[in-house]
Amino acid sequence: MANIGIDLGTTHSLVAAVFGGKARCLLDDDERALLPSVVHYNDQGEATSVGYDAIEETDGISFRSIKRYMGRSPKDIPDCLYDIDEKEERAFRFIAGSKSITAVEISATILKALSDRAEECFFAKPTGAVITVPAYFDDAQRQATKDAARVAGLELLRLLNEPTAAALAYGLQTGKNGIKVAVYDLGGGTFDISILELSDGVFQVRSTAGDTALGGDDFDRVLAEEFLRQCGQERPDNATFRRLLQVAEKAKRQLSDQESVQISFDGAECVISRTQFEALIGPVLERTGTACLQALGDAKYTTTDIDEVVLVGGSTRVPMVSRFVEKIFGSKPHTDLDPDRVVALGAAIQADLLSGKSEIEEDILLLDVLPLSLGVEVMGGVVERLIPRCSPIPASASQRFTTHVDGQTGMQIHVLQGERELVSDNRSLARFSLKGLPDLPAGIPRIEVSFVVDSNGMLSVRAREEFTNVEASIDVQPSYGIDDDEIEQMLEDAIDNASTDVEKRMLIEARIEAEQILRSLRKALEVDGHLISDSEREGLSEACGQLESILESDERKRISDMSHRLDEISAPFAQKRIERDLAIALEGRSADEVASHLGME
Repeated sequence: MANIGIDLGTTHSLVAAVFGGKARCLLDDDERALLPSVVHYNDQGEATSVGYDAIEETDGISFRSIKRYMGRSPKDIPDCLYDIDEKEERAFRFIAGSKSITAVEISATILKALSDRAEECFFAKPTGAVITVPAYFDDAQRQATKDAARVAGLELLRLLNEPTAAALAYGLQTGKNGIKVAVYDLGGGTFDISILELSDGVFQVRSTAGDTALGGDDFDRVLAEEFLRQCGQERPDNATFRRLLQVAEKAKRQLSDQESVQISFDGAECVISRTQFEALIGPVLERTGTACLQALGDAKYTTTDIDEVVLVGGSTRVPMVSRFVEKIFGSKPHTDLDPDRVVALGAAIQADLLSGKSEIEEDILLLDVLPLSLGVEVMGGVVERLIPRCSPIPASASQRFTTHVDGQTGMQIHVLQGERELVSDNRSLARFSLKGLPDLPAGIPRIEVSFVVDSNGMLSVRAREEFTNVEASIDVQPSYGIDDDEIEQMLEDAIDNASTDVEKRMLIEARIEAEQILRSLRKALEVDGHLISDSEREGLSEACGQLESILESDERKRISDMSHRLDEISAPFAQKRIERDLAIALEGRSADEVASHLGME
């Protein structure tokens, strides 16, 4: 049995495989490629149907658009349309009859249905699967997808970013080479924009941006809210609003071909024109435009550098989307490929390439990138970046750190994600401790911190003390994800606040340097103050007091200047200590021994 590729979508999912060197989507008994991402549960909390059958169920509860809840917590999505377990704060647990279930379990049911379809087609279980995820999925959302695959009994070969999968299918089907491509992927619940270069079988992602809580579902929601406004109705309960969203989705599809549509629901009705609908979804599309400009900037391209724009995702069938994309990039987007199927086809191609016996003739190399920077907290609450955003993955980096306190025997490693200078402005991914450090003066231990991001975009961190080889490590698996508004805000704030962030960092570093000078000098005065006169001691003490008095101010330059001045006026004292130590070390030695000690011939 061959490997398969799966597009686990918000509104629809697909499974594909390679036959005779060509990727094809697998069909159900009614020759349909799309499987609605809907799972129905009865009053006993049992999953009874998936896909089209689940849509037709009237009792119990059917879950839709569950991808938006993957790896997220209730605080990330306060406006949840389903009843949830209020006691659970770190992850969604939905109430289904007498049970509570997670987004991972629901997604696993969809994956199992797709795996079963493949098994029926090939009369054997799939060997392995490549599953696509939005490029902007964070560690928690990727981990949730991996967990869903495991629950479904699938051997996960790779998590593949959706725009990369689409570009792979596009590149092989069109045969184009040496071009720069923008993949605009607007699905039911997620949006990605990736800029790639296709050259001699190498598919290199230059940048990526997006929002994993933006898509066709938002079109449905604004349409439903407009219906309520026109009918003078208040927002109904969640169950009723979910039914209204289904009606709105149908109206949205009709408006792609009709100039107006009549919406009827629970005895009320109104007419909405395509012009009205496009005015409603305009703000949603503008958010995708912001991400497009961000991706172009990160790739250091302008719109004139882009040779092709590829539309991916069912929501790009809305006529206004194509016009909007053309307005941004200045050229008509490529529409020859089926936007619903292209991601699954790309996943199937990658799955076939990973089989070791690929039927595809071309030599292909995929080079993806990291969407956000990764780093650790250092002294003073600032971030030291180890892997910057848009770095090709797999990626690795390491850096050496040391202690700041004499006799420090432990260190906490705080892993962060984001673009700002201060820890408080970034997102915490994980913390772990390195214990058993040697009892040495500050600055002597050498702790190497290593980051490794695998081909799935998952991060692992290791810390090792070089003298003792004591080490600790962690696979970063947070229990809930990053709010995507926060991700966009991180990038925007990094641009808007770049100068102030750098100034804050420099102020913190100036304070740390001043504190270290004060601590060292006061300790030296306490031990060896007798080496200098009373007036010299008083002068140094007075200078220490002046520096200490301005430490909490925001006058960075003044703090730095005072630190340097203290360094200068304490230099004679430091010289006397060195001469004393040297005299003690060489006491009683011959001239030859002294010369040898000093490295002289």
